[in-house]
Amino acid sequence: MLLETVRNGPQVIVRVRDNGPGIPPDLQERIFDPFYTTKEYGTGLGLTICRQLINAHGGQIRIDSHPGRTLVEFTLPLS
Repeated sequence: MLLETVRNGPQVIVRVRDNGPGIPPDLQERIFDPFYTTKEYGTGLGLTICRQLINAHGGQIRIDSHPGRTLVEFTLPLS
């Protein structure tokens, strides 16, 4: 977790990285869609709700995924 001061004031930046298989390019456009999942079970609401909560608090979320490397990064302003 990092603390960074940007144009709009101080923000907390959280970065999570893994070295799994990554998200295929054809699925990356849909990862924030409600109810979208590639699993046999579950509803696929996790990233949709995360993005809504982060945006509602003035933050941003970004995901960068390639085979063998995925980075999920979100920022939230300090209050």
